Parts: sequence; structure tokens; C-alpha cells
Amino acid sequence: MVENRINYIERAALLKALSNPVRLQIVHRLLATGCHNVSCMERETGMSQSCISQHLQKLRSAGIVTAARIGNEVYYRVTSEETAHLVALLLKEEVSAYAP
Repeated sequence: MVENRINYIERAALLKALSNPVRLQIVHRLLATGCHNVSCMERETGMSQSCISQHLQKLRSAGIVTAARIGNEVYYRVTSEETAHLVALLLKEEVSAYAP
């Protein structure tokens, strides 16, 4: 019998990164609102820029989001459809409702 190769370490790291409510909210906002820079997230969430930046760094380290500089702003996006599906499942939403 051939066993599917599941990387449990990667899956656990993804869940660990998303287990923080602030990080989960940030990822959800990135997926749902099209709000992709820290200034916009600050307005949307009411959290401080430094708080958001710290959590975004953890999400980047976990490979959940990537960043791209455009002019003076840094824009973030969720890196994988797998993460989008997981967040949709957790929040009982449809992935199709998320902004591209």
C-alpha cells in the first residue's frame, strides 16, 4: 500500500500561524476585502500599524503571505489557494466570495 506523502510539519505550521486571532483576521481581510497594504488594514481593523506589521512578518515567515513594493507602499497577498480554502472553511464562507 502506497501512503500519500503528507507533510504534517508544514500543515501544522500553517495552522499554528493562523491560530492567532489577529493573524487570522489579517489573512481573512486580505482575502475578502482587497485591502492589501498596512495603512488600509489599519483603517479596516482599528489595530496599530506596528501590530499589523509584526503579524504580517510572522505570516511572511510562515509563507502565508508575500509582499511587493509599489512606490512607497508595500502590498501583501495570500500566497496559496490552500490557505484561502482553509480560512473559508474555518469562517464558513465560500472561497469564491474572496477578492482576486
